[in-house]
Amino acid sequence: MPGSPAALTSITLFAVARFPLLSVLVPPPVTQISPLITVFTLGDWQTNCHVVTSGNPGSKNCWIVDCGFDPDEMLDFIATDNLKPQAILLTHAHLDHIGGVDRILARFGKMPTHIHEGEAGYCSDPMLNLSAMIGMDTTCAEPDGLLKHGDTLTLDGTTWRVLHTPGHSPGGACFVHDESRQAVVGDTLFAGSIGRFDFPTSNRDLLKKSLNLLMTLPDDMTIYPGHGPTTTIGAERRSNPYINGGF
Repeated sequence: MPGSPAALTSITLFAVARFPLLSVLVPPPVTQISPLITVFTLGDWQTNCHVVTSGNPGSKNCWIVDCGFDPDEMLDFIATDNLKPQAILLTHAHLDHIGGVDRILARFGKMPTHIHEGEAGYCSDPMLNLSAMIGMDTTCAEPDGLLKHGDTLTLDGTTWRVLHTPGHSPGGACFVHDESRQAVVGDTLFAGSIGRFDFPTSNRDLLKKSLNLLMTLPDDMTIYPGHGPTTTIGAERRSNPYINGGF
């Protein structure tokens, strides 16, 4: 009988036997790789420096974004976790962001170092990197990679956009990963504040343009500034007095 238990069992067995490869034909869900940014606050200037990994569990590769003075905590973290630095990225070349670069190279060996082309030569010039202003001439190895606005950098398949954000310094750069809504923004924008524009190589009008550029990013973009706490574009759009009231 069609409605009998035997018939239902037969139908069930037919369905299973008829499509034994159905599960194989359905593509598995796509796992989105989200980079991990670990923040270390270093030196007397409390400079936020960053270790960036791709989020790929099969990789130990990383970037180091900025390296201030007294970097042992960050370098020990990299060594303890068996991470493999692939490059140093610099948001700009002020002394508090480059003071530990040579320590990285001494510990982990030569690797590419990138900075925006607007600050070519700054790392080796105490006048340009502002260290001479306070009587503590600071230099580090000159970067061998000069970046431009719109360049892309890749770490284990994650792609980051380079934004040129001058104003605080001529070659200020931000590194943006759109998919995970994360950006390292250096000293251009802080939680509740902005970068200084009264240094010899600063430019108020350029800083305003750079902040307007950052405000084109989505509200849920998490930003990692060069000093102070992590914030979001949305929070700064709503409450940062320099964004709302101007300067």
